[in-house]
Amino acid sequence: MIIVIGSATPASEVERIIGELSQYSVTIEKSVGKYKTVIGLVGGTSSINPDNIQQISPSIEQVIRVKHPFKRASIDFRHGEPSSVDVSTPLGVVSFGQNHPLVVVAGPCSVENEEMIIETAQVVKASGAQFLRGGAFKPRTSPYAFQGHGESALGLLAKAKEVTGLGIITELMDTSDIDAVAAVADIIQIGARNMQNFSLLKKAGATGKPILLKRGLSATIEEWLMAAEYIMAADNPNVILCERGIRSFDRQYTRNTLDLSVVPVLRTLTHLPIMIDPSHATGYSQYVATMAKASVAVGTDSLMIEVHPNPSVALCDGPQSLTPNDYIELMHEIKSVAQFFGRGQSFTNYIPRVTTLKNRVFA
Repeated sequence: MIIVIGSATPASEVERIIGELSQYSVTIEKSVGKYKTVIGLVGGTSSINPDNIQQISPSIEQVIRVKHPFKRASIDFRHGEPSSVDVSTPLGVVSFGQNHPLVVVAGPCSVENEEMIIETAQVVKASGAQFLRGGAFKPRTSPYAFQGHGESALGLLAKAKEVTGLGIITELMDTSDIDAVAAVADIIQIGARNMQNFSLLKKAGATGKPILLKRGLSATIEEWLMAAEYIMAADNPNVILCERGIRSFDRQYTRNTLDLSVVPVLRTLTHLPIMIDPSHATGYSQYVATMAKASVAVGTDSLMIEVHPNPSVALCDGPQSLTPNDYIELMHEIKSVAQFFGRGQSFTNYIPRVTTLKNRVFA
């Protein structure tokens, strides 16, 4: 249930209303927007009479029942206002959301060694990325495939953060690794294969860290939003939804099917920020640039791009990774597209060492 309070209402009256609402056996959450203050009642609200709520104060403009099973993630929970996820990094606060510039996340699928991750971090930062992505723990279809270097890779991500100031996004796969991952990551990623690992979602949410929630391989939009609800029910409102392609009947030419229609659909359902990962969605580097630009055009709040100094020898997902030069070229194109659609972001020019990185082999 959502209670909408007028913008001119004194803070003391808002607190009095909250005090009156405490008689009900529900969780009370306050959200202060630009034009309205919204109080959400979460729990057993079916027995609450909206007319009784309306009578608490003349400052209450509306009492609305949330129709969707996802309560906190619902657009109604913020009375139609988009939310933002603000993340502190060494370079300052970066905001994900509809009312903010496009955020770029880039880096390799997996952390391979110190030289590789630091030099890649320097390239992506110089061309406009605010976050470095890199896997320490890698879920793979085959048990014999490279699974990541684990905790030692977390140390290398911390080193790259120290050198460049970039925020870090890395995946959490197991509850036993929560403390180690949370110590390094500015945003904790829950991958597609763990989207409905509910115990992991609850414990990740309880860290208080922003959570990047990737859509499951065959998940419906409602299942995805209900997964987000698990995180938010742990008193963590900072969830970013990441579309990374879904499994369809044709897998001959692309790895997955990028569902760009999900962006306008989500705008009608949720206030949460949206990210698109065209690298995992297409599976082939030659399609990444086109789909990245299309993602900006359709209204994504963020992009996640895989970049590797020499994709042909990458330990994980080389075919979908851009070379540094291809990534830099894409960022110049993205800048124009983002500015056209009012999501402009500053991207710097080539850095001197870029051409020395292309086709290098990192031992």
